Amino acid sequence: MAGIVAVVFIVAIYMCTEVALKMYVQGGGGNRDQEASITGDGEFGSTGAADEAGVEMGSMSYFFEDIQKERPVRFSSQQLRAFTRNYAHKVGSGGFGVVYKGRFPNGATVAVKVLNSTLGKRAEEQFMAEVGTIGRTYHINLVRLYGFCFDATVKALVYEYMENGSLDGYLFDPPPERKVAFDKLHEIAVGTAKALRYLHEECAQRIIHYDIKPENVLLDAGLAPKVSDFGLARLCDREDTHLTIPGARGTPGYAAPELWMPLPVTHKCDVYSYGMLLFEVLGRRRNLELGALHGRESQEWYPRWVWHRFEAGNTDAVLARAAAAGDKKEKEKAERVCKVALWCVQYWPEDRPSMASVVRMLEGEDQIAAPSNPFAHLAPYDSSASAVPLPGDTTASGSYGSSSSGHVLSAR
Repeated sequence: MAGIVAVVFIVAIYMCTEVALKMYVQGGGGNRDQEASITGDGEFGSTGAADEAGVEMGSMSYFFEDIQKERPVRFSSQQLRAFTRNYAHKVGSGGFGVVYKGRFPNGATVAVKVLNSTLGKRAEEQFMAEVGTIGRTYHINLVRLYGFCFDATVKALVYEYMENGSLDGYLFDPPPERKVAFDKLHEIAVGTAKALRYLHEECAQRIIHYDIKPENVLLDAGLAPKVSDFGLARLCDREDTHLTIPGARGTPGYAAPELWMPLPVTHKCDVYSYGMLLFEVLGRRRNLELGALHGRESQEWYPRWVWHRFEAGNTDAVLARAAAAGDKKEKEKAERVCKVALWCVQYWPEDRPSMASVVRMLEGEDQIAAPSNPFAHLAPYDSSASAVPLPGDTTASGSYGSSSSGHVLSAR
């Protein structure tokens, strides 16, 4: 009997030791939590002599490595001033506020988005939407939220910095150094679709973005896409198939029709917006360009022009616009993008594919059925109303849909 008790006692000691070791490793070892802690008001804490001399750079490096892997950290307004050198480098602005380039003490570059205090309740709603959604996610194709500041004077969000700006800078009259092959645009489209698939189908709670557009797709150093700007986003349980939202959301030209009606909406509104983004990838132009003509048929609204070409079995002009006519593989990818875009913008939400299906179709894993007319609800187009064709290029200035804010997390 005594032998059995001894064995049980030894096993218990071994198990306790193993648990303690795991806790030590997960906690970063030793006193790292003390060396790089944060106090309740958002200030960095320390122990011993560090209280007077400040946190040593070694400890700070550990801390900033940790927060880049974990949940968002609350910063103080003093820390934001230090990160941005008193807000010296402004990289973007808009109705939401201003974005500044900053740097953590470990050298990591960040974007500090300071919300406009004059927005009042709207600023708080946007703040809570971003922290409450992107703050609980991690995906290679989502921009990373490192932390935030929320006090009486400053409401700000601290993101990873995306040095190549946003997708619109590579689509709409880009300078020569920003003109990329369609293969790369296809990769960007697939990565963006994977981000939405994650938000809709792989998070603990479904996240609806509500504002997918090229300005909200940021590009890292290798041009990998990361979806950003969750100021309109909303969490919902998977059991909630339809949501009622107060007021219209999204950007005109990208927002699904149901968002402008007093009707419940679903996550398929993001699918519609993504489809509109695909048309702009396909055409390397804004979907609406006033005065844009092709022969005697208007190209003012590009998605409908693409449908007419597809319906007539003449997609060569569409593929030429995508600069994919010369390479067989590029042509196949452009054809898939064309069909998927037409499926995504179907008028009825239930006719649109899921984002998981979109990814499979874009990557060639699923066959794509011929889409039905997504614009059947619109009045027939009268081609006789077109004016004389414009000489040279079919694009025109004064395009619709440009974001006044531009890119919110990177330099332009």
